[in-house]
Amino acid sequence: MAGNGKATGTDGARSGGAGNDRAQNEAEAGERAETAPVPEPCGRVDLGITRVFELLGKRWTGPIIAVLMTQPVHFADLRRAIPGISERMLSDRLSELAAAGLVLREVTEGPPLRVSYRLTESGAELGPALSALRCWGEKHLLGGVAGEPGAGC
Repeated sequence: MAGNGKATGTDGARSGGAGNDRAQNEAEAGERAETAPVPEPCGRVDLGITRVFELLGKRWTGPIIAVLMTQPVHFADLRRAIPGISERMLSDRLSELAAAGLVLREVTEGPPLRVSYRLTESGAELGPALSALRCWGEKHLLGGVAGEPGAGC
């Protein structure tokens, strides 16, 4: 091939061209791959953390538990305390939390019939975790702006 500025060998391959550079780079990469340590495979998520986030990772669940942390709350008051949640969604989440043993539903007989919800002992044990998440959120998601007075961050 005359006029291209590259010399060819007897087999017609270019010397010093991109083909040889690529072959040399592949050979060097192969040598590095043989001597490089193999990283450990990442660990699997355990069943406990999977179950926690299946339950608590659903929308509205965290705010519901946070409101119930301080005292038992009637359904209507709970709905007012969490702007944007529908009655059906609140009812569904409360049912899920009750089935998981985190919330108790208490009915007060008489006119009017009043339903209130409170955390079980197991649900109340989420308090320190929720406080830590609240502080983390204020620091990293709200730019250090405190959300509520007395939140403790």
